[in-house]
Amino acid sequence: MEHRYWQRQAADTPLFPDTIWAKPERRDQAGKLLIIGGNKLGFAAIAESYENSRKNGVGQTKVLLPSCLKGTVSSTLLDVVFADCTPSGSLSKEAESSVLASAAWADGVLLIGDAGRNSETAMLYEIFLQRHSGPVTITRDAIDLIKNNPSLIADRPNTTIVASFAQLQKLFAGVFYPKILTFNMQLLQLVEALHKFTITYPCTIVTLHKDTIIVAEGGRVITQEWLQPMAIWRGTVATNIANWRLWHANSLESAASALAS
Repeated sequence: MEHRYWQRQAADTPLFPDTIWAKPERRDQAGKLLIIGGNKLGFAAIAESYENSRKNGVGQTKVLLPSCLKGTVSSTLLDVVFADCTPSGSLSKEAESSVLASAAWADGVLLIGDAGRNSETAMLYEIFLQRHSGPVTITRDAIDLIKNNPSLIADRPNTTIVASFAQLQKLFAGVFYPKILTFNMQLLQLVEALHKFTITYPCTIVTLHKDTIIVAEGGRVITQEWLQPMAIWRGTVATNIANWRLWHANSLESAASALAS
């Protein structure tokens, strides 16, 4: 059976070569990215994401961290905003104005994780997602902070969710979507489920199922063989996708191009 909404991409044969060739060559035209995350027990993903963005050619990259990390952050992070933190060392609700002001400066925002499990940080993220309308990429434990209100990311346009399969299961269940995802389901079944889910919800979904990475948006689904699961868990995939989203208005095509580049 032919599924016109499903396209397959090979890593060495991108589906959208024009998107890749159109990547800006000048940094002053290559967009501004804000990376949010970190807590007093860890910010490795932030540092790696910052360095990857610079290597990828992003014009300006700014990092927003909890203030408890002052004096701890590596000097390689050249542009850092410190915002209010909780006693446990995560971003607090009082960081709202700093987060929104920094996001207004940026062309795209990456919620990279290492955020901790603090309820205040969860409230901060919810407020941010409600009040900021620009492109946001969310991944790793940043997704888990929205577990009490998953419709915030499912129903939000300009939102790319780079999720583990378990997180995708929780997202479907959290919005009461009438389809149960299982780890042993066939790829075709998952593709069909994401096709229908993204017709209903305006977000972009990126997830890994066995050895296949999947991008879905607006009913369209792109799959690619993927043998680098750690690139997802470390935040590299989300970083690359957030970078490419700065350069192209189409979330699906920019995400697919990020996977093939």
